[in-house]
Amino acid sequence: MNDVVATKPKAKSKNRAANMAALQLLLEAYPKTFDRSNVRPLKIGIQEDLIADEKVSKNKIKRALASYVRSLNYYRSLREGVDRVDINGDAAGQVTKEESDYAKQKLKEINKSRQEKRQEQERTDRMSKKLEMLVAKK
Repeated sequence: MNDVVATKPKAKSKNRAANMAALQLLLEAYPKTFDRSNVRPLKIGIQEDLIADEKVSKNKIKRALASYVRSLNYYRSLREGVDRVDINGDAAGQVTKEESDYAKQKLKEINKSRQEKRQEQERTDRMSKKLEMLVAKK
């Protein structure tokens, strides 16, 4: 059982590395669309356009997009009325109120989850310190 637990973080970091490598391909192939310092909402259906353009493999596009659109900066970019961009970086639709509201809700959920994890880690750290002090007294 410990072996399963030990491999899980490694698999997660491997997955993250693969996602970041795939995203780097999109950043290089489509610099007017994908920019980490200026994250903008993407055109609805951009995945099909990217696949049809054939600059990056379908698997890598899916992996990269999944990471990109779940980032905090992407959710923050989804403000009502903001232009979405196509594979050339040109305007292709706008963010609706519903999409903006959804992004705000996701940000709240992410922040709440992070706060809960931080609080749990602080509790764990306090318990560890108490146990260390008790063991040291013996």
